[in-house]
Amino acid sequence: MTGPGSDEEIAAWVRGLGLDGLVDLHVHFLPERMLRKVWAYFDEASEHYGVDWPVHYRVPERDRLAALRSFGVRRFAPLVYPHKPGMGQWLTEWALEFARREPDAVPTATFYPEPSAPAYVDAALRAGARCFKAHVQVGAYDPRDGLLDGVWGALADAGVPVVIHCGHGPLRGEYTGLDVFAEVLARHPRLVAVLAHAAMPEYEGALELAAAYPRVYLDTTMVGVPFTQQLTPLPADWPRRLVDVADRVVLGTDFPNIPYSYATQLRAIADWAEADDRLGEPFLRSVLHDTPAKLLGC
Repeated sequence: MTGPGSDEEIAAWVRGLGLDGLVDLHVHFLPERMLRKVWAYFDEASEHYGVDWPVHYRVPERDRLAALRSFGVRRFAPLVYPHKPGMGQWLTEWALEFARREPDAVPTATFYPEPSAPAYVDAALRAGARCFKAHVQVGAYDPRDGLLDGVWGALADAGVPVVIHCGHGPLRGEYTGLDVFAEVLARHPRLVAVLAHAAMPEYEGALELAAAYPRVYLDTTMVGVPFTQQLTPLPADWPRRLVDVADRVVLGTDFPNIPYSYATQLRAIADWAEADDRLGEPFLRSVLHDTPAKLLGC
């Protein structure tokens, strides 16, 4: 059950689990100019985060797509996110077009608290968007903003998941924190919410929210890898704690912007599976394929 030792071993390892591929709910493809700005930000990570963050897959888009396919990723959600008003609609249109030209990309969308948000979110749902991204830290907005009430309600009614970065990691924001997002869930308890990075560093709170709301999921993005363990280590009993939510953990990686190989994330997940007999290979098949495939309708 040991995870793949390198990216070259991933596809065979996945087949050994009896899977026809991986489904990654948290990757990033962006318009080229925007991606360059993101990478430039990571180039200065030592100033922002106090650690270096070399982007491991800093290659042209066609090569990034080829890399995912070589790993055996059969479907993925390319997430986009705005950081100011006026970006949500055009980023959504870009993401939907990206999915039209790349058949293994799931149609995704995003939003920002602005008067036009309910209209363009509704249009995205009608256009087939199957996953949304909300980034409270980068967007620096309050998810409880009344301008978003109709958005959360529409997503809850549609049963379409939103991957939300609402935890304090890697930097605390004015509106980050699970206590803030918990108020959104209290208003919209049927919302299908995927807590990006398992709400790092609020791992305990993420598990509590998942226990309270049956439509709350955790994604594995950057969770438990050596890079992150140095900054925000997991609880020592993390595998045991996952047992009760084993069917609500989904694969996410943050590809291509991670400072380590894709295989590194898979090894971390495999370590959790191996650490508790109640998890094992069924947990791996659920996390790596079945649960994200169910959420994304693929």
